[in-house]
Amino acid sequence: MDVAILSVSLNVYSTARIAEEFERAGHYVEHVDHTKCSVQLGGDRPEIYMGTENITDEFDAIVPRIGTTVTRHGSAIVKQFELNHVFTTAKSLGITRARNKVATLQMMSQKGIPVPKTVFSINSYNVEDQIELLGGAQVIIKLQEGTQGKGVILAESKKSAKSVIDTLYNMNTSILLQEYIAEANGEDLRIIVVGKKIVASMKRTSGLDDFRSNVHRGAAVEAVQLTPREKFIAINATKHLGLGVAGVDLIRSKNGPLLIEVNASPGLQGIEAATGINVAKHIVRYVEKHGRNSRK
Repeated sequence: MDVAILSVSLNVYSTARIAEEFERAGHYVEHVDHTKCSVQLGGDRPEIYMGTENITDEFDAIVPRIGTTVTRHGSAIVKQFELNHVFTTAKSLGITRARNKVATLQMMSQKGIPVPKTVFSINSYNVEDQIELLGGAQVIIKLQEGTQGKGVILAESKKSAKSVIDTLYNMNTSILLQEYIAEANGEDLRIIVVGKKIVASMKRTSGLDDFRSNVHRGAAVEAVQLTPREKFIAINATKHLGLGVAGVDLIRSKNGPLLIEVNASPGLQGIEAATGINVAKHIVRYVEKHGRNSRK
């Protein structure tokens, strides 16, 4: 097959690993910088260009690795490939939903998937009431479109929470508030789902000076065995969002597992190192299974 990896750079571990496995399996793989792509409408049919090169009919499948800052444009490029019947490992709507934490949590809650108590508002005059809805301080304050632990703040007291929230509201920044799950003890689970199968899972433990358990922030990682309930949540969260490949983040609370977020472009470095599982190869096999007949 001819496969395009939509990414701003090949000098990223996950993108390079996926490209490597496609080449190893005998496929042609090309790096397509979606920020340099454009779509022409209004002619005989829509066409996709990378710079001046028409790539409308070049690929049998795409693997989107869309960055946070260009979500809207990247998703539009993915959507055009979809409309041209090119198989994608992540649908455009799934990418935009997963990138927005509120949209994800709203959908998960509606589907009966457990999430932490969450409040989102733009009303800066009842911040104390919002905090009380979560049981009081401590609370987690999150930017709605942050990644890799960026824009995630633990407010230890009601006073500090109010100060941070007031500041962010005045900056017209979209945020959400979540209850702090103390018993999680700085740990969460990252689960990689490919197709309808869990292919790898790890536990991430934050450092002593940071409650955030992201690999990019120096968290320790190790392989972990999932409970049936955790597996059910991960698989169904991915399905509901319309993602063929996803990283699902859960925490273990005294009331059972809770979904934190879903990542449409999950990193592979930490989980491949922690588990010894070739996640990139699973992605290639998934594309091989579904991509060959997508344009027939």
